[in-house]
Amino acid sequence: MTGQAKPRTRRKTTNGAAGTPLLRPLNPVRRRTEEVVERIAAQIIEGRLPAGARLPTEQAMMAAMGVSRTVVREAIAALRARGLVTTRQGAGAFVNSEPDQQPYAIDPDGLGSLGSVIEILELRTAVEMEAAAIASERATAAQIRAIAKAAATFSRAIANGDRAVKEDFDFHFAIAVATQNARFVGFLEFLGGLIIPRQSIRTFDGKVELQKRYLESIEKEHQVIVNAISARSPRKARDAMRRHLLNGKERYKQLSVDPVQ
Repeated sequence: MTGQAKPRTRRKTTNGAAGTPLLRPLNPVRRRTEEVVERIAAQIIEGRLPAGARLPTEQAMMAAMGVSRTVVREAIAALRARGLVTTRQGAGAFVNSEPDQQPYAIDPDGLGSLGSVIEILELRTAVEMEAAAIASERATAAQIRAIAKAAATFSRAIANGDRAVKEDFDFHFAIAVATQNARFVGFLEFLGGLIIPRQSIRTFDGKVELQKRYLESIEKEHQVIVNAISARSPRKARDAMRRHLLNGKERYKQLSVDPVQ
């Protein structure tokens, strides 16, 4: 800010009720995540959500704005990446004390193209290969069971015809936790659901069989990773994760994809 800029006046507001501007129903034409981000960011920048204020719960935003849990979580991830909010496990999301700071960020709205998806997969490959190797060495028995459970949950989800976006993320997150290195956990928390490209781009357009084969390929690769980590083999775990993410890149290259509108 320059010396001539007028200081902002932050006003405390009640933001947990459905009748506030923050929680009014969304315009059905605009992209869900984008509008949720814009609305909350505006409230913060204008001072209507003061520093330290707790954002409404996921459930409250879902109900009031008519959006899915995935949309809410992606919006919070984008706000966190912009430095506007901080999330505290079990407590929710809170407005940062210095929301004007702009750290490195990945804009979710820029992830609707194949090129951007490939870039994210290349970034993940560099990080998650080593995460899998480290997890194979450091994971407790309970953490290995958690990884296997996440893989099984993914399998059940796709068997029920689900796209299994959350379940896919949870599998990779369980591996990050098993590294016992908070930086790997923080990396996946930072990216959030952005690591699962199929929620950002149009991949199947109602092609049920294509989606089924695609997800079954992921399921098999997950199991190879589980087996390698369970065997306490860093080399096999690293290679399995590398193949999984490189295969993912090739699968997206082969698909005819368009940005989600």
